[in-house]
Amino acid sequence: MPDKTNETDVYAIHGADPEVLAYAMAKYSRSALNMRDSLAEISSQRAEQFLNTFYFQYGHRSIADLAHLPFAIERLSLLAAIALVDEQRWDGQERSTRYQNFRKSGWYTPVLGEQAATYTRAVEALFAGYDRVGAEMLTALKAAIPTPETMKPDAYDRTLKARAFDVARYLLPLATNTSLGQIVNARTLETQVSRLLTSEFAEIRMIGDRLREAASEPAWNVTHAPAQSLVDEIAALNPELGARAREALLRPVKSAPTLVKYAAANDYQAKSRAELTAYAAELMAGRAIAPAPVVDLIDGYEPLEVELATSLLYPHCHYPYRQLRDTIANLGEAKRLEIIALGAKDRGRHDELLRGFSAGKGLRFDILMDIGGFRDMHRHRKCTQLLQSFTDLHGYEEPVCPGQPTLAEAGIAVEYKAAMDAAFVAYRTLRDSDIVEAAESAQYLLPLGTRCRAMFKMDFAEALYIAELRSGVAGHFSYRRVAWEMYLAVAKAHPELAKLFRIEDVNVPVDLLRR
Repeated sequence: MPDKTNETDVYAIHGADPEVLAYAMAKYSRSALNMRDSLAEISSQRAEQFLNTFYFQYGHRSIADLAHLPFAIERLSLLAAIALVDEQRWDGQERSTRYQNFRKSGWYTPVLGEQAATYTRAVEALFAGYDRVGAEMLTALKAAIPTPETMKPDAYDRTLKARAFDVARYLLPLATNTSLGQIVNARTLETQVSRLLTSEFAEIRMIGDRLREAASEPAWNVTHAPAQSLVDEIAALNPELGARAREALLRPVKSAPTLVKYAAANDYQAKSRAELTAYAAELMAGRAIAPAPVVDLIDGYEPLEVELATSLLYPHCHYPYRQLRDTIANLGEAKRLEIIALGAKDRGRHDELLRGFSAGKGLRFDILMDIGGFRDMHRHRKCTQLLQSFTDLHGYEEPVCPGQPTLAEAGIAVEYKAAMDAAFVAYRTLRDSDIVEAAESAQYLLPLGTRCRAMFKMDFAEALYIAELRSGVAGHFSYRRVAWEMYLAVAKAHPELAKLFRIEDVNVPVDLLRR
């Protein structure tokens, strides 16, 4: 007989409830039992007792990392989707504006009272522009690019439609409905739910509630229909055996009834947001927003206290990082420490520090780009990202892709500008109204072509990865330009390191049929 004690045993696990599996894995630290034996003796009730004690009472938060939970979140606005996925530990996939016609998706409407009709007209106008710009750009693309003999007509149409959607998406309002799926561990889910419940947007708070409910209620069972049919057949032959089969095959499974049951709005985040917003407004009062490039690689190695204070205020204003940093650098030490203390004074026992405290990363890129392109850059979760709220203050982008017909060449430049300008007028009208959450509701009217500002902090390897990946010819021209500017900024500051980048010049016209 071979000596089994000298062989490593590796096996995948299927069929265990997420919280039961988390308990079984946590037992490795205190028990010599193997996983098969642990799972055989653990019930959902015992798992709940264990988690109540060690997770909630003793604060062993890493236990929740062991329970992984899939969710579908459907019919939420693009604005809410950006907030939902703003987690550093997150895996998922969202509908693509490149491959799907979002005209059929509908849109989210907040509670607007007498402003509802104005809001609806503005959204409908943007969707009408989305339709026309997409159709006219597709016509221009087909006129400029003949079908290659080696390419099938349906592949040709599909590829150019994607290029046309890349342009049309600039007119999609943030109110547009989308859908996404996510797989997260229970700790991420708990912090995600808490963060969403703390949002200033009613829709986002509602999604936080729905996520918490979905984790606590029986999950949708993919195999329910065939299992039900089998159970019915067994019960017809033997009722007692049918009852046992029902318990084994149709037992309702709750994803995380224990680990997220106490998730609630976070006072630390809410109070800090209000206090830091007020501080930033007072500090920068009367100052115009300084001009800034698309990508600004922040130079210098200012004291850690300056970076911390700047990073804490940055998400709560609309100023470039460099302008805000220089202002804070000129403050006295006492004022800088006051800002830092403000970011921590309301922190509870189990609260993680605000993201602004993630300081000390080697490369910091202050990026000003269209919201649509930002959504693609937002996926790079190895970065520390500080997001500013959406506004009309930075204007909007015009879609320009080297080698592709311009808006003027497609005959839609005037229409595009008129649609964007009208959307901004509607945004300001709603923002300045006296309805509840007017400033928040108005943001749903901003098109994806609107510029937004975000800080990306990262190490060199991540900067190289993003620049190489996002500059590829198959990518959207918006983030290709940002990736190229990131490369140029690094090359200017560290010319010898530029040789390590495998990057394509985004200013060279591309083969639009290359994917």
